[in-house]
Amino acid sequence: MATPFPNSGTEPDGSAVIRVLTYNVRSLKDDTEALAGVINACAPDLVLLQEAPRFFRWRKKLTRLANATGLTYLTGGAPAAGPAILCSLRATVDRTEDVLLPLTPGLHRRGFATAEVRFGRARLGVLSCHLSLQRDERRDQGAALLDRLAGMGAEHAIAGGDLNEDPDGHTFRALAAGLQDCRTTAPQGAEDTFPAAAPQRRIDAIFATKGIEVLACGVPTDLPGLTETDLRAASDHLPVLAALRIPAS
Repeated sequence: MATPFPNSGTEPDGSAVIRVLTYNVRSLKDDTEALAGVINACAPDLVLLQEAPRFFRWRKKLTRLANATGLTYLTGGAPAAGPAILCSLRATVDRTEDVLLPLTPGLHRRGFATAEVRFGRARLGVLSCHLSLQRDERRDQGAALLDRLAGMGAEHAIAGGDLNEDPDGHTFRALAAGLQDCRTTAPQGAEDTFPAAAPQRRIDAIFATKGIEVLACGVPTDLPGLTETDLRAASDHLPVLAALRIPAS
């Protein structure tokens, strides 16, 4: 069966088609072999992780996952309070920065993992996030996300993560107003992401700035080598995969 998601590659005009995966991996507490199988089947150029390991031997665990999927650990994990970014060898990394967000007493610390990368002549700002369970704090974090993307200095940028909110929520709608909600722009595959065993909510998403062409986005369901068993065993969330065309800078 032919894959419904376009493959990565470089276009004659210098633009780059890339695959981006966002995935809440629950601190690698589930079946890591199944997780690696899902990521490998998706063949991503960038993986935006949430709930990456951030305590004992967190870097070793992230590196082990990167090695199992032919990727490289880029940034995040403990320094970003959970979000992390992996990348393929196609990416040239210009800079990375982990950002801790203001702490609300009694709530979990949140942060952003960010990077600026290039795929040939296409330059891209990247942000991985995991927003708060608390509505008011989540609203502030959504505003901080938009400010952070705008301040990265890249003409084109993407953000992905676990929003802990459905598309009709205030923060999700605010992000979709300022950015493209990739799933809405070019739906492909399944929609709901949580819980993995019987998904009923779309709380994980990928967003892109207006100049990026969204070719396909959704929960992958029929990629070669991808099984429903692995999807259910890998984490309590399902991943979201997007194929994007990034213009040349």
